[in-house]
Amino acid sequence: MTASRPRRKVVAVWAVLFILVGIIIAVQLADRSAERADATYEAQGGDRSRMVVPVLMEDIGAVEIAHAGALHRFERDPAGLWLYHGPHAPAAEPARGHQADPVLAEKIAKAFGGLGRAKFERNFPFDPKGQDYGVQNPATLVLLYRKGEQQPLVQYAIGDMAPDGVSRYVLKIGAKQVDTLPEYHVQNLVSLVQAMTAPAGALDSTLGGVRSLTGAPAGGPSK
Repeated sequence: MTASRPRRKVVAVWAVLFILVGIIIAVQLADRSAERADATYEAQGGDRSRMVVPVLMEDIGAVEIAHAGALHRFERDPAGLWLYHGPHAPAAEPARGHQADPVLAEKIAKAFGGLGRAKFERNFPFDPKGQDYGVQNPATLVLLYRKGEQQPLVQYAIGDMAPDGVSRYVLKIGAKQVDTLPEYHVQNLVSLVQAMTAPAGALDSTLGGVRSLTGAPAGGPSK
C-alpha cells in the first residue's frame, strides 16, 4: 500500500500536465482559427472602420510619409511591385526613371502589409482649442492613395506618445476625434524611411528593424 502511493501521485501529476497541455493547445488552435476568420472576413471586404487603411492594401497604389522635414513617396510600378520614389516626388508625378528592385520591393511590401493590418485602439474627442495631443504640429504625416488617384484617400497626423508608453495619438485629417495606435506601427514606417535614406552599406541592417507587425506588445493604450 505504501509503495503504491508515490505511483498514484506521479500518475496524478502526469494527468494534470496532460490536461494543461491539452488546454494550451486548444486555446492556441482557437486563436489561430479566429485569426484566419478575421483575415478571411477582411479579405472579403469586411468592416474596416477601425483599420488605419480603410480599403484593402491591394487597392493602395502609393504611400507618402512626411518625416524630418522631407516627403518620402512609395508607389507601385505597373507590375504591382513597390518602389521608393524619393523625397522629391509630388503626388501627381509618374514613376518615370524608377525601377523596382524585387528584393527591396518585398521589404517595402512587408512593412506596408503590417500597416494594412493595423487597427486603431481607443478614441477621444478632438478640440483644436483644447488638448491637441501633438497632432496640430506633428513630426510625421502619412498619406494613402488609391491606385490611379492623385488625391489622397486619407491623411493622418501622428501626434504625441500616450501616457501608457506603447501607443501614439493619431488624427485623421478632418475628423473630430483622435485615435490611439500602437507605437510600433509608427516606428515601422519611420524605420522604412530611414532605410531608404541610409547609406547603401547600412540599408540591410536598417531594414532589419522593420517589423512584420503580426503581433502587438503587451499593455493597452490609455489617455
